[in-house]
Amino acid sequence: MKLLSKPEYLEHLDSTRDERMSWWREARFGMFVHLGLYSVLQRHEWAFAFEDWQVDEYEKLAAGFKIEKDAASEWAKLAKAAGMKYMVLTTRHHEGFSLWDSKINPFNSMNCGLGRDIVREFVDACRAEGLRIGFYSSLMDWRHPDGGRSAYDSAARKRFQDYIYALNEELLTNYGKIDILWYDVAHPMESHEGWNSLEINQRLRALQPDIIINDRSLLPEDFGTPEENLIAEKRDWEACMTFNGISWGYLDSAQVLPYSYNANTIIKMLNSVCAGGGNLLLNIGPDAQGQIPKEAIEPLKTVGRWLAKNGDCVYGKLQRVMRYSSGVCSCSIKGSTLYVWNWIWPHDGELILGGFKSKLKSAQLLESGMPIECEQKGWRIFLRNLPNTIPDKEVGITVLVLDFENDVEYEHFPGTPALNRGKINEYAN
Repeated sequence: MKLLSKPEYLEHLDSTRDERMSWWREARFGMFVHLGLYSVLQRHEWAFAFEDWQVDEYEKLAAGFKIEKDAASEWAKLAKAAGMKYMVLTTRHHEGFSLWDSKINPFNSMNCGLGRDIVREFVDACRAEGLRIGFYSSLMDWRHPDGGRSAYDSAARKRFQDYIYALNEELLTNYGKIDILWYDVAHPMESHEGWNSLEINQRLRALQPDIIINDRSLLPEDFGTPEENLIAEKRDWEACMTFNGISWGYLDSAQVLPYSYNANTIIKMLNSVCAGGGNLLLNIGPDAQGQIPKEAIEPLKTVGRWLAKNGDCVYGKLQRVMRYSSGVCSCSIKGSTLYVWNWIWPHDGELILGGFKSKLKSAQLLESGMPIECEQKGWRIFLRNLPNTIPDKEVGITVLVLDFENDVEYEHFPGTPALNRGKINEYAN
C-alpha cells in the first residue's frame, strides 16, 4: 500500500473523523475490562514490574487463570444493563499474555492451560448485546526480550515493531468489524517515529477503515485519553477511570469496597464528561474466574436504571457547556435544550439559575414530563413550586429540562452579575 506522509495522514483522518466517530460521540459511556494473569494475584495489574517477577515464575500464574465460559457474556450483560454502549477489553496487557489464539505470541490463553480464545468470546458477547467493540493493545511488553532493548538497539526495535504490528494484525483480521483500537503505554519510545506508528497505524486502518484509534501511539489519531481524571480536552476525549482509584485489575471485593464508586459518583462523572464534550470509559477488573467484582454490580445496575429514565441528558450530540448553573446543579446542552442535573433538592421549593442570555420558553421534569413553574428576570431563571420530595427515586439526582427560544447562551462565571455585567436595570425588575 502507498503510505502517506504525516501531514497527509493527519489530513485524511480529519476528513473522515466525523463519519467514523459519529456513533462514539453519541454513545458517551463505555466499559473497560482489565483481565490478565495479574487477576490471579489479586493485587495490581503492574505486579510483574512492581514486584520484580522473573518471567518463568510469572508464567506459572497461567495455571490459576480459569475464566468461566459465560464470563464475557456476563460482562456484556452488565454493560448493557448499566446503559453503556461499547466495551474495551485488554487483549494483551504489559505482562505480554495474549487473551486470544495467537499464532504470533505462544504465551496466550489458548496454549496456557485455559484452552480458549477469550477475545472471541468477548466479541461474540458484545455483538449479542448490541455493543460496539474495542480492543486494548499495549505497546509495552515486559516479557518480550526486545521490549526494553528496543530503546537502544535498532535491530531489536525493528523486530519489536514487527511483533506489535503482527499481534494487532491478528486482532483486526480474525474477528470481523472492530470499532476501537485502544493503545496503551508507548514506553520505552518517546516519539511516534520510535514506534513507526505512522506506518503501522496506516496499515492497520487499511484492515479496518472505520476504526477509531486513541492517541497513545504518540500520534494524535482520533481521541485523547485522560486517565483517572475528568479534565476536558479541546478535541474528542475519553476519560478512562478505575472503579476504585487503586487498581485496574481485580482486588479483594471486601477490602476495596470502601474505596469504590457508588451510583451517584458515577453519574457525577457522566455529567463531567457530558459537559466537557467527552466520553466515560469506566473499568471493571474481573477475577481469575472472570467474575465481575461484587462491588461494581449494583452501582452499575443502578446507573442503568437511572439512565433508562434520564438518558436524554447523556446520549446524543451535546454541546460543551459550563458545568454549573447553580451551586447545587450542573448541566448538559443539546441546542436550545438545557438539562439541569440537580444534586441537592431545594428545601423551599425553589431553584434559581444564573447566567442565561437566551429567552426561556418552558421547564419540566425529564423523567415524568411534569411542567415546572418558571420565570426569567434578566439573566436569572426562577423555578418555583417544585415538589416537596425529591422526584428521582433511584439515586436522588433529578434532571430538569429547560427549553429556550434559541440555542442556549450563557456566561460561564456570573460573579456578581448585576454589577459585573452592567445589567442593573434588568436585575431591578
